[in-house]
Amino acid sequence: MPAFEWVHVQLHQQKGMISLSPPTICNSAPFSTRVVNVGVRDSTYVLDGLLYHESDLRIEEHYTDTAGFTDHVFALMHLLGFRFAPRIRDLGETKLYVPQGVQAYPTLRPLIGGTLNIKHVRAHWDDILRLASSIKQGTVTASLMLRKLGSYPRQNGLAVALRELGRIERTLFILDWLQSVELRRRVHAGLNKGEARNSLARAVFFNRLGEIRDRSFEQQRYRASGLNLVTAAIVLWNTVYLERATQGLVEAGKPVDGELLQFLSPLGWEHINLTGDYVWRQSRRLEDGKFRPLRMPGKP
Repeated sequence: MPAFEWVHVQLHQQKGMISLSPPTICNSAPFSTRVVNVGVRDSTYVLDGLLYHESDLRIEEHYTDTAGFTDHVFALMHLLGFRFAPRIRDLGETKLYVPQGVQAYPTLRPLIGGTLNIKHVRAHWDDILRLASSIKQGTVTASLMLRKLGSYPRQNGLAVALRELGRIERTLFILDWLQSVELRRRVHAGLNKGEARNSLARAVFFNRLGEIRDRSFEQQRYRASGLNLVTAAIVLWNTVYLERATQGLVEAGKPVDGELLQFLSPLGWEHINLTGDYVWRQSRRLEDGKFRPLRMPGKP
């Protein structure tokens, strides 16, 4: 048995607290928009979008890049029933954590960063569950609690316990990442889809050079939500016409391989005129030196 697989089994046996739900959903439409502080790490707001999106989607797996994960996020994702799948930059420099007493194989020694304090997690397990329940019920937002946990001193019991739980989840994920080609492909495809959506949003938001200059939070939120609505409408429009195109090929006697449909994307916009047309009516042109009549009050 490979070394990393053995450690994987040991961690699964010692964790045994809450099961993961491996099925995933695949959707190109944006489902959540948040106006956030650019000086705050992206991972702080990841859970807000998953929990408070007010749609009928049941999100089961979430992809993000390096800026979207911390050990606290890994822990809360697991507790709240989401499978967290970040693409971690410089993965070789990210350390694994193993339970105390585990004799790792020599090939794994460069990857081991330390041991896990399982007793500390068990001692604060009730506090961890209360925190997860409060976030799930909306008593407190995930972003607020993540900011508070990040500001706590190192000796805070809850913050340390949640960090240890997150290290378990991060280690399990990295081991899965090393073993599963399908997982790596799925995460890369999901992140590429997110980048395509961002490109579409930038193309749509050409007004004011693509900058939100509203000062109030409410107006910023309205503008961001409006952009989200327009991009979702484009995705819907493209999806409908992709379906019609597929049906047209089938009716013309050109069968379409169903396996290829998963690679179609409704996030293109080259065929959409985003700036409108300026129509100049030749019949209404004026002679040189002439002006249009003034509009007088009370006259049509």
